Amino acid sequence: MAKIATGLRNALGLRAASGAATGLSARILAEGRGWSVSDVICDAGPADRPFEEQHSEIRVALIGAGTFQYHTSAGRALMSPGSLMLGSAGQFFECAHDHGTGDRCLAFGYSPEYFEGIASDAGLRFPKAAFQVPSLPPLRKLSPILARACAALLSQSVAGSTRWEELSLELAVRTLELVSGRPPSPKEPSSTDMARITMAIKAVERDLSGLSVGSLAANVGLSPYHFLRTFERLTGVTPHQYILRTRLTEAAVRLSIERGKVIDILLDCGFADVSNFNRMFRSEFGVSPRAYRAERACRT
Repeated sequence: MAKIATGLRNALGLRAASGAATGLSARILAEGRGWSVSDVICDAGPADRPFEEQHSEIRVALIGAGTFQYHTSAGRALMSPGSLMLGSAGQFFECAHDHGTGDRCLAFGYSPEYFEGIASDAGLRFPKAAFQVPSLPPLRKLSPILARACAALLSQSVAGSTRWEELSLELAVRTLELVSGRPPSPKEPSSTDMARITMAIKAVERDLSGLSVGSLAANVGLSPYHFLRTFERLTGVTPHQYILRTRLTEAAVRLSIERGKVIDILLDCGFADVSNFNRMFRSEFGVSPRAYRAERACRT
């Protein structure tokens, strides 16, 4: 969380130095059909008067740094690092910074239909597509997701859209669980589910590019949440973990048997950035791609 706060302080310093007007900046990190996630920085302070805004979609925002007062028809809340700001589609709200300047959050947005589908798949209710409370405090059950989300933000270049998609699904279910006071009750995988997950695995084997939870789920006739949970139950890893490991393994095999350029191999395997590929490859195999190729060459 300290690095998130440092990022906020740096943004506030740059804004002050430039003399730009206070306001909100939102940078989309990833998005898909029915969901999105943005890095949102607000540099408003005590001298700035709050004004009424409206949520265009269902909003669940993880507060990473700073504090502010949040007011909706569901009530008032002091937002602080680790807490969740909740907003319903069409709901009016106000944010105020009476006691400090600036905040930074990861804002997950969902279309009502997408969010309600997640609730249904998890066996949870979302009454009238509206939250009955404005926020959730920093709770132990939120800490793992918060930590993973902040880590993904700080290493966003290696996070990948699939990782953000998984986080958006898990955050939605955990939020619904805490708001309703009930644990999720997804269906047990059936033989049909096993066949569908097998189809998804074969799809990954055929093409390592352009993959997402949503597209894989749609191709096998499952909802994104049911696909995520079923895939993890049957394989022991999430789709993101499986796809990443498959890509890395394919790259390692090709480095061992081909003389092509490393950059060509990593692009063919679904990676878009050399430095990120090198980092992930070293984490998986303990050496750099070039060292791995050299070691294999010495053994043949």
